[in-house]
Amino acid sequence: MAADLMRAGARDFVLKDRLARLAPAVQRELVEARERRAHRRSEQALRLLAEHAHDVIFRFRLRPEPAMEYVSSAVEAITGHAPEEFYADPALIFRLVEPEDRPLLEHCWQSEQPGTLTIRWRRRTGGPAWVEQRANAVPGPDGRPETIEGILRDITERVRMEEQLRQAERLDSLGRLAGGIAHDFNNILAVISGYAAMLTEEFGPEHELHADARAIEQAAARGSGLTRQLLIFSGLEPSRPEPLDLNAVTTDMQRLLSRTLGDDIELTTMLSLDLPPITMDRNKLEQVVLNAAMNARAAMPSGGRLTLTTSVERHTGQVCLSITDTGYGMEPSVAARAFEPFFTTKGRGKGTGLGLATAYGVVTDAGGTITLESALGAGTTVKVSLPPAELASRPSTLVRRPSGGGKVLVVEDEDGVRDIVCRILRRAGYEVQAAPDPATALRMCRSGHYEMDVLLTDIIMPGMSGTQLAAELRRSRPGLPVLFMSGYTSGPAPGGEELPSDAPLLHKPFQTDNLLSALHRVMPG
Repeated sequence: MAADLMRAGARDFVLKDRLARLAPAVQRELVEARERRAHRRSEQALRLLAEHAHDVIFRFRLRPEPAMEYVSSAVEAITGHAPEEFYADPALIFRLVEPEDRPLLEHCWQSEQPGTLTIRWRRRTGGPAWVEQRANAVPGPDGRPETIEGILRDITERVRMEEQLRQAERLDSLGRLAGGIAHDFNNILAVISGYAAMLTEEFGPEHELHADARAIEQAAARGSGLTRQLLIFSGLEPSRPEPLDLNAVTTDMQRLLSRTLGDDIELTTMLSLDLPPITMDRNKLEQVVLNAAMNARAAMPSGGRLTLTTSVERHTGQVCLSITDTGYGMEPSVAARAFEPFFTTKGRGKGTGLGLATAYGVVTDAGGTITLESALGAGTTVKVSLPPAELASRPSTLVRRPSGGGKVLVVEDEDGVRDIVCRILRRAGYEVQAAPDPATALRMCRSGHYEMDVLLTDIIMPGMSGTQLAAELRRSRPGLPVLFMSGYTSGPAPGGEELPSDAPLLHKPFQTDNLLSALHRVMPG
């Protein structure tokens, strides 16, 4: 009878002839009942915590028969499969793992210390999910792992951010490399351009080699353009507003884009005659065109046509550049957000959403406007409108020859650049002394045997920068006129010295007239 009572669910029993046990039995049952209620509340709280956690909490039995004993509902958000599917099919958790990572997971779960592991799962939608596992093995009677329990965390976003950081670091390294290449390459181009200009002037228009010398000058100018394009991609080119011929910029960009967009994109230009010049940083304008062209390329995955059109607004006089593609186009709601920072239609991880936002800032800063027109199936047109330059009120910045001579100290560590600069200045009537490095220049000046009217110095030199040299010389010669020259464009010069506000910078490679004009402006009267 006692056994039947216990099987029926009774917790205890008391015989009538032994009623002294009644009170202790009731008291013990009340205590155990409270413990059972507390245990159930704890279990319920833990289950609620597990079900609402973003991480997947699981318990998987390895033997004797594989079975998913528990998996929290967060697994559906990561994989697209409900917990019931894992209970019904224990092998599903292995099939979802990318084939390259599956042996890692199987080996890990057979280990006595599974620990931390990063694997890739395939979502039901087809995309990858990076998952970090933190697990423990529960051993069986024989000491071998019998059950695996732990946590699975979706780290896809973290992996994507780490990849973007690595990409940014790579781009930064490439940018630094580009800056160094630009410095050396611009020094070479300065020598070529300088000697070619001297030959052109020496031969005169009637000489049979005059055209050849001009061709060398033009080749050096194209080389300078290629260097500038390299710096556009690296983001190192400083801001230098200047009068621009929009047609010439568009033609140059057509050459660059024809090599960048691919053979399946038909690239054409429609240029309006008699465009007034505009004032803008050429590199930033080229970046605007490049960003718009890259967006157009993404909208034409199977090929299409890209047209660059220049024009003048009849009523406002604004100079306009339109970039038109035959791509998919955009819905009105998408087109309305096109210039928002970090808004992109290229998919997760495929675009920063900063291209058109940057273009908007660049064009607005130049006093212009940028608009976008698009429709589904009808392509997209990005239109840039810029005010014309007021050249009539701008004094000429070029001076063919200075009105008088002067003493110039040239400091340049590149032999070829130093020689051609000195020859140009001497031919123009200046008294020139040269130093191959800042240390030599300091010795010359401190000896007391040399007086100068202007210091013409490179910025990047071994041992001491040109800015440091200028600061050192100005301690004993306050107000010494200084003209800097450099082919390096990636930010402030080393040595902790900023460029003085009264010392202009001449960018290599430079034309003879630009050099003489800049020197004439700083030469004391």
